[in-house]
Amino acid sequence: MTDATATSEGITARYEETETERLLTFERDGATAAVAQNLEGYAMLKVRPTADGDELERYYGFDMALDHAAELLGVAPHDLPVPDAADDMGM
Repeated sequence: MTDATATSEGITARYEETETERLLTFERDGATAAVAQNLEGYAMLKVRPTADGDELERYYGFDMALDHAAELLGVAPHDLPVPDAADDMGM
């Protein structure tokens, strides 16, 4: 199981691999957003309000998923820290 964190501008990002998916979660001042992909890394990215929340939208590209996650947190996409282990998410 891979596990990594990154913090910047008051935002904490945590990347982990569960039994079924790759999961990148963000937290800022109690607000959360999550980007998930299947463990094999070939499916569309799912954006959720929390790690185990209902899917809000699906994206092919990591940049678009990060845009949506940033919107949920009320920050600019470039403010989101991304752990190195999550750099290759997306199709």
